[in-house]
Amino acid sequence: MTTNNRPVLQLPDKRKKVLMHSCCAPCSGEVMEAMTASGIDYSIFFYNPNIHPEREYLIRKEENIRFAEKHNIEFIDADYDLDNWFERVRGLENDPERGIRCTVCFDMRFERTALYAHENGFDTITSSLGISRWKDMDQINMCGERAAERYPDLIYWTYNWRKGGGSARMLEISKREQFYQQEYCGCVYSLRDTNKWRRSKGRPPIEIGIKFYGKN
Repeated sequence: MTTNNRPVLQLPDKRKKVLMHSCCAPCSGEVMEAMTASGIDYSIFFYNPNIHPEREYLIRKEENIRFAEKHNIEFIDADYDLDNWFERVRGLENDPERGIRCTVCFDMRFERTALYAHENGFDTITSSLGISRWKDMDQINMCGERAAERYPDLIYWTYNWRKGGGSARMLEISKREQFYQQEYCGCVYSLRDTNKWRRSKGRPPIEIGIKFYGKN
């Protein structure tokens, strides 16, 4: 069965309430609309202390808030404890994308998501991170499941948000909503490495807050 060209979603094990970790509006837009279309009860949990600099963090968060308010979805704004994130990834500054540093980063964000879910009546957590083709879905699911295992009442929903046209709709929604178009994963090391690659191609460095889907 489908609705609006999307498959109708069913939560596993007769679960009832989802806390969705959101990394940004472009990645979460399709996940939100898919769950809304299927009548799933969910809230958004924004905890991303990896995002650097703070201006980039605030732009991504405000875009996500704007879309959540449009859909009347609860948006939970967690702390921007940047110092804690830097402590967690100490020694991994030169680790490659999708490497151990990313695992540590996902663990940190999902652990906080799972704790909030456990303390506030959610029985399921999931994340919009996996919809991005730049991410390793197996790596994300492993971190999510590890975080949920801390609590007997909680599971991590490993649904593949890319399938059934999800990746294409993600881009369509981003253009429709003219979301901010971030050009790197989020952390200071991703920004460093992306700019290094751009220099090698003769391209200028990233400018924060400039590009928007459907405008550029």
